[in-house]
Amino acid sequence: MAEVYSDFAAVYDELMDDTPYASWCDFIVKAIEKYGVSLPVRNAAEALESERNLVVDLGCGTGTLTELLYEKGYDMIGVDNSASMLSVAMEKKARHGSEILYLLQDMRELDLYSTVGTVISVCDSINYMLEEKELLQVFSLVKNYLYPGGIFLFDFNTEYKYREVIGDTTIAETREDCSFIWENFYDLERGINEYDVTVFVQQEGELFRRFTETHFQRGYHVEQMRRLTEQAGLVVVEVLDADTGQAVTDTSERVYMITRKEDDKERG
Repeated sequence: MAEVYSDFAAVYDELMDDTPYASWCDFIVKAIEKYGVSLPVRNAAEALESERNLVVDLGCGTGTLTELLYEKGYDMIGVDNSASMLSVAMEKKARHGSEILYLLQDMRELDLYSTVGTVISVCDSINYMLEEKELLQVFSLVKNYLYPGGIFLFDFNTEYKYREVIGDTTIAETREDCSFIWENFYDLERGINEYDVTVFVQQEGELFRRFTETHFQRGYHVEQMRRLTEQAGLVVVEVLDADTGQAVTDTSERVYMITRKEDDKERG
C-alpha cells in the first residue's frame, strides 16, 4: 500500500477540525473498562501489568486521538505508514511532553516488541485494506500481539455508505489559509471507493501551493468482518452503529466492532 497523507499531512488537522476525537476517546475508554484488561495506571510495578496497560493506535495519523488516550493514563503506541503524518504526531509529542512511542509501519506488517492490552483502529483506517486477505493478515497480527483477554476495537465504513451516501460527489471548502476540493468516485463493479483530494495552501501573500492525493478504500459488511475476525481467532463481543450507538441497520454508515482475544482461563 503506497503512502497516502503525504503533502496532505501538513493541513490534515486543520481540515479535520470537526472530527469528534473526544467522543471517540470516551467510547474507547468505556469499552476498555467494560471488556478489556488494560488498566489506566502508568508505571505499574510488574512488567505484566505494564503490557496490559499498553494501547496501540493502529493508523494513528497525526496522533490527536493517541494524545487524548495518553492523557487518560494509558501507555500509548501509535502506528502509521505515513512518515509525514507521524512527523506531525512527533511535533505534538514534543509540544505536550508526552511519552508516546510512534512506529512507522504498514498495519499489514505490524511488529511490536511485546503483547499489548488493547489495539484500536478508528477513522476508517481499516477501509484502506482493499482485499479480504489483507484484512485477515491485519486481524491475525493483532491477535498475535494481544494480551490474553485484550480487545481489538475498530471502525469501518460500510459498503452502503460508499454506494448510497458518498457516491459520486464533489465537496469544496475554503478555510483561512487553505482550501480543498474532494472528488469522490464509487466503482460499483469493483466495490472500490476512490477520492481525489486537491488542496490549495497559502504560502506568501496571494501565492498558493496546489497538490493532489488519491485514496482508495473498500466498504465492508458486518458479516464479512465477523467472519474474518473469527477466522483470525478473535471473538466478537459487540457491534454498534458508530454514529448512533445503537444496533447496526441496513443503512448504518460506520460501524464499531469490538473483538476480544480469549484468555486461556475463559476457554478452559
